[in-house]
Amino acid sequence: MNQSSSAGAPPLARRLMFWVALLYFSEGLPLGLFYDLFPVHMRSAGVGPAEIGLLSLIGLAWTVKFLWAPLVDAWRHHRRWISGANFGMAAVLAALAWHPEALGQGATWPWMLLAAFTMLSATNDIATDGYTIEMLSKGQYGIANGLRIGFYRFGMLTAGFLLVIAGWMGQEGQPNWSSAYLVGALMMVVNGLVILAAPQQPPRVPRVSQPGDVSEWTLLKQQPLWLLALGLVLAGLLWPVLGPVAKALDWAAINAISGAWWFKGAVPVGLMFAGASLMVIAARAPAARKLADGPVVGAWVELLGRHGMLPVLLFILTFKLGDAAMGFMVKPFWVDAGFTPAQIGLVSVNIGLGLSIAGGLAGGWYVDRAGIYKGLWVLGLAQAVSNLGYALAAWYVPHVAPGTDLPLATQLAVYTASGLESFTGGLGTGAFLAFLMGITSKSRATTEYAILSSIFAFSRAVAGWAGGMGVEQMGYASFFFLTFWLSFPAYMLLPAVRRMLSDNGVR
Repeated sequence: MNQSSSAGAPPLARRLMFWVALLYFSEGLPLGLFYDLFPVHMRSAGVGPAEIGLLSLIGLAWTVKFLWAPLVDAWRHHRRWISGANFGMAAVLAALAWHPEALGQGATWPWMLLAAFTMLSATNDIATDGYTIEMLSKGQYGIANGLRIGFYRFGMLTAGFLLVIAGWMGQEGQPNWSSAYLVGALMMVVNGLVILAAPQQPPRVPRVSQPGDVSEWTLLKQQPLWLLALGLVLAGLLWPVLGPVAKALDWAAINAISGAWWFKGAVPVGLMFAGASLMVIAARAPAARKLADGPVVGAWVELLGRHGMLPVLLFILTFKLGDAAMGFMVKPFWVDAGFTPAQIGLVSVNIGLGLSIAGGLAGGWYVDRAGIYKGLWVLGLAQAVSNLGYALAAWYVPHVAPGTDLPLATQLAVYTASGLESFTGGLGTGAFLAFLMGITSKSRATTEYAILSSIFAFSRAVAGWAGGMGVEQMGYASFFFLTFWLSFPAYMLLPAVRRMLSDNGVR
């Protein structure tokens, strides 16, 4: 740590782990709003599960954050990036507070605000992850990830507190969503201000240009496969804009199909998946090694070109597939089971908070002692069990109107499933994030970690989108039971994961 930058700070603030906790609270809060507050608000307003699942696709911003991660890495001053992103997200929440009814009325502008929110959150993630990896040593990964998961979850579960505010401030059984969004905006502003006081990251030694060096763009133009791959990814990212544009310009042919599920979901996902697949192929081509030193795609070439990387990428896509497929439908399930926003918030805060922090700390402790590889398969098995808990709860609990007096047995069933998911989710995520850190090079920490976490975010967004259609077709209980089995394909890839860890000097 830069001692001069922290000499005047209080003793607690001089400790790196304090800032790890604070930074990951700031990173977890936006995701909590996205996965807890927004779906509950939309379901309460009558939006169907399939359309709520489409909300998950907006989370693809977390998938493509590698596109601007090199910009954050090059400009440095990560604290300013984090602070600016928090101020931007506060502005989005303030705008939603101005007219919260629009989320349930089919208007276009709230969806554009939600897209901007995820872009800002993804930028916050890039800067936070890069800052933390640069400041930590490998021997600190376990305890840092324990704190990271605990306070990340604490940030997510703070969205439950905002749900409580919506219920408490409401009248005649109608939640006051404006109050919840305004409090969320205030928290974002406070986060942005406090983070500016974090210690400065160490300066990076600049690379000295050598005679005969060629610009990355010149080399990139000689790699048409890379350009095609980037074009497909960008086309998938921009595809959702086509519907509103066609409506504004009265393009009859597009308007006729723009509401179909495959147009809104399958086409952009397919384009992005095709582009990502081409990137893997392009990175392994011998000619691509010329790009390895470039600031933008160099990290992709170096990372994806490693021996045995393809099965490791598949492992990243599938390790938390079961959790991701179920996760976006949990809060709509609570709404359909009759829980009010205030009750949902109390469940998250009172039960989930302590158990998720305990799971994250326990997972970090176990990984430090047993190693990352053993932690992945042992703790990953534990996290799969939580899906069965929700499947049993969904099978037992009937659908009733929100605000109905719920029997004690119904409340206990949902609360128990929530507690089990929070604790075991913390266990599995602790091992998973330690694994991502363990295979990341410190020389390109920000960009490489953004790439790896983007791959994981892609599976989470697609699984959430598919989850909405799965619930509409199968019902909550059957779909939650199916997600339990989606947790196991990753286990076939563990031998490749072990080799990658060994190559990086990590057990």
